[in-house]
Amino acid sequence: MMPLPPLSLYIHIPWCIKKCPYCDFNSHAVKADTPEAAYIDTLLDDLTEDIQRYAVTRPLHSIFIGGGTPSLFAPESFDRLLRGIEQRIHLKTDLEITLEANPGTFESQKFAEFRALGINRLSIGIQSFNDTLLQKLGRVHSAKEALTAGDIAQQAGFTNFNLDLMFGLPDSKPEDSLNDVKTAMGLKPTHLSFYQLTLEPNTYFHRFPPALPNDDVIFNTQKQAQHLLAEQGYQQYEVSAYSQAGRQCQHNLNYWQFGDYLGIGAGAHGKISQALPNLVTRTFKPKSPEQYLSNRHKNGGNHLITKTVLPLEFVMNHLRIKQGFTAAAYQAATGLSMDTLEPALSNGLKEGLLIYENNHYYCSDQGWNFMDNVLEKFIP
Repeated sequence: MMPLPPLSLYIHIPWCIKKCPYCDFNSHAVKADTPEAAYIDTLLDDLTEDIQRYAVTRPLHSIFIGGGTPSLFAPESFDRLLRGIEQRIHLKTDLEITLEANPGTFESQKFAEFRALGINRLSIGIQSFNDTLLQKLGRVHSAKEALTAGDIAQQAGFTNFNLDLMFGLPDSKPEDSLNDVKTAMGLKPTHLSFYQLTLEPNTYFHRFPPALPNDDVIFNTQKQAQHLLAEQGYQQYEVSAYSQAGRQCQHNLNYWQFGDYLGIGAGAHGKISQALPNLVTRTFKPKSPEQYLSNRHKNGGNHLITKTVLPLEFVMNHLRIKQGFTAAAYQAATGLSMDTLEPALSNGLKEGLLIYENNHYYCSDQGWNFMDNVLEKFIP
């Protein structure tokens, strides 16, 4: 039997101070009676059920607590959650534990307590350091609070943290994004997520689209910002991810490399391999927090990823990474031979959308810019 891929854990906390108009994540405005303690209990029950249902015996390589705004929860809640996880599943000794946080929820003592619990990485949703643009995005924090968040993270002992930045914002100019990037780098994060605002379905911005810069301006802004980042040692390793050497997000890397991950919490998704290539399952949990809390069996549903679809699922993730993938990585993650990627792989190489070099298949610049054209070749 082939060894199974590395295993991570994603935990979804669905509450925010306020729902942003561009956000399509499963998030809900926090209320005074948000059932924090009950939700932690339910997360642990959910994890227990998944471990039993999918016969999980592998150790966790990473934990990512996302949302929503998980940093709204108290340190005591995360203490109980993390201790409960440790009682249920083996953890690697060098485990990366990431907590998403938003400026405005930062308190020095609170984040020092998060660090003391073993949470060793933060992902901070800055989006911009421009007050006017923050207001247009519907963010509840100010530029000053964003700067303060970076300072507090470092004072609390976080030597590894990410800052989220967006470009192509309503009524923005290229210099706005370049100033954001320069300001962010001044806070000395180990990682930056720099991504374009998109008008996702089921969002306020999709129903009432704001005025955005044209495509040429957005493309040029991105290129200029990437040049600035590279100059300061932030290397792009994924479509929207940049890191200092050796500081890639291990949780997201496992996701993009088609590793496995348990997903617990309202609306959480997971991918679990029990046997390659015949038993690879996508899982999903009830989206409504109320339904999730009231449902004794937390498994909202699952479906098998068939051998026919596995090649597409693999390349959809792996080709987002600059280094691409090797034949060995493909076989290890799917249990399939390289023949199952043909003729799409050969056609992509012939058309210059893909490159094969040093045993790696990866997107050319053209393929990177027209990823949809690459992926449609692999649709069965």
